[in-house]
Amino acid sequence: MSPADPSLPAAPGCRVDHLVVAADNLEQGARWCLETLGVKPKAGGRHALMATHNCLLKLDGEAWPHAYLEIIAIDPSAEHAAAAGRARWFGLDDPHQRHLIRQAPRLVHFVARSTDLQSALHALTRLGEDVGEIVAASRPTPDGELRWRITVRDDGKPQHRGALPTLIDWQGTHTPGTRMGSGGVALLALKARSARPLDLQRAWSAIGLGTVQLAVDGSEPALEAVLQTPLGEVRLSGGFG
Repeated sequence: MSPADPSLPAAPGCRVDHLVVAADNLEQGARWCLETLGVKPKAGGRHALMATHNCLLKLDGEAWPHAYLEIIAIDPSAEHAAAAGRARWFGLDDPHQRHLIRQAPRLVHFVARSTDLQSALHALTRLGEDVGEIVAASRPTPDGELRWRITVRDDGKPQHRGALPTLIDWQGTHTPGTRMGSGGVALLALKARSARPLDLQRAWSAIGLGTVQLAVDGSEPALEAVLQTPLGEVRLSGGFG
């Protein structure tokens, strides 16, 4: 990875927080997880801000502390008016994306956590990368309210076809990755490809993102996660769109 642009202010290093698998509905997503990874995901919760809900799976692995897999879908029981005109995150409202996930759940994106969200966002903005604005979100859990701040674009679309992460800052120590027990699945590698590899590399460097491998071409897939599961090694391929 190339060094960050020295003219940019240094941002604290970001770490991979979780992988995002989009599903047409949570029942489809949970069934896919059991059939593909050999593990039943744990119940998550509802996101009032975006009218979505999720289920979760802890990912083990020394290089990925507190990482997890999120299976997310539109919540049919919720009103989307709470989003105040903003599209749902992770491209869930995109027509092409909707068509793809109706066929099967797919890896679409990943989220990186930061201890200084504003500095990380500013570093990307200086490079001309638009990951949106910071919004506050929360959901109730049996252990208390889970709160975080996250970057969201008005159109909800992940950038670099999902290879430029959404940024998140957990509020407090209560996070999904620290509360869940081992899920029996380990993340071995996370890889990305881009038609603009130098731009993506500069963006990753600006936020101090490590442990993600970048191929210097724009071939498919945009994202690939390699997992060790009870069913053996599994490769999840995808990206946004």
